[in-house]
Amino acid sequence: MENRNTPRTKIALVANSTWNIYNFRLNLVKEFERLGCDILVIAPVDEYIHYLNEASNIRHIPLRSLSRKSTNPLRDARLTFELYRIYRREQPDVIIHYTIKPNIFGNLAARMTRIKSICVVTGLGYTFLNEGLTKKISQLLYRFSFRYSAKVVFENQDDRQLFVERGLVATEQSRAFPGCGVNTSFFRPSRQARKQEHLRFLFVGRLLYDKGIVEFVEAAKIIRQQFPEVEFWVVGELDSGNPSAISKAQLVNWIDQKYIYYHGTTTDIRAFIRQVDVIVLPSYREGLPKVILEGMSMGKPVITTLTAGCKETVEDGRNGFLVPIKDSQALAQVITKVLQMDDIDREVMGHLSRKKALAEFDDRLIVNAYLELINALLPSSKQVSTSKSAPRLKTR
Repeated sequence: MENRNTPRTKIALVANSTWNIYNFRLNLVKEFERLGCDILVIAPVDEYIHYLNEASNIRHIPLRSLSRKSTNPLRDARLTFELYRIYRREQPDVIIHYTIKPNIFGNLAARMTRIKSICVVTGLGYTFLNEGLTKKISQLLYRFSFRYSAKVVFENQDDRQLFVERGLVATEQSRAFPGCGVNTSFFRPSRQARKQEHLRFLFVGRLLYDKGIVEFVEAAKIIRQQFPEVEFWVVGELDSGNPSAISKAQLVNWIDQKYIYYHGTTTDIRAFIRQVDVIVLPSYREGLPKVILEGMSMGKPVITTLTAGCKETVEDGRNGFLVPIKDSQALAQVITKVLQMDDIDREVMGHLSRKKALAEFDDRLIVNAYLELINALLPSSKQVSTSKSAPRLKTR
């Protein structure tokens, strides 16, 4: 039984946007809250701040110096000292950092205040996918900063191995957890089968070259020449702050040419997943794509790329198909194969997706893995209680 005189465990989560916390970490935040922890979310404020309405033990501390686009070292120095002042004032028991700048500069601030820090590498993104000075500087900063982190978590084994091979992190210091998981109760198959007058393929994600949106549209153009009734849906936002973003003019042209049906953004992707037959993400590299996990959990076949973070989700030919990156022709060929399959075969693929999501990606597995990692860093008086019967993730 908890001693009422024992101070509550305080956990801080730091990211480059409130959207990141709301979209990817809310399951973890809610579990910390359920366990009676005090939770700090430290991130720039955006419209997703409404998550505070759903919680009682959470405080949001806005970051003013964090700019995703800025490469100004003076601004990064201001960010480091802003975080240092917050950590020194708040004195959390452990800090979990997400995204590049918090991982580097937040981790250094945690070192300055002697607070245990976990860094989570959620994907390599534009910086690592493109050669140049920014990539070299980022690797130097990672190497310097991560030596002070208690643990570094990756969302797939390939990213972890890459960092180990380049000397950016020590093997024993790192772990790989499969993404942020998926709430398999919230994302569940529809009780009513969709009437398949024609098949629909869905892309969900920011409209970035790195996400494979161009390959998706090019494949749609090829397919619709032979199967004009097939629909290609896109849900996602233009991310003007990302150098890999497509232009508004490009998007408008795709819509005008009727290659795709663009549905903007949504706060509940389930409504769109229910109305389609296959999830498609031709990404160049991922941490572990949440939309694929959500589609799998709702019983949909998946088409994605044979690359880090994506290939972990698909057993080729069983719950979906894998294609090479940057290859719209190969993508179109696989989509054609799906179109020629029997309805029953596609349904079986969807069932296997759901089965895999339950066994490997249920968010309870991921949350418990983080709780075990956090408890290993805390004194016994501050450890959070976990159920012995809770599912355990097999990690390496």
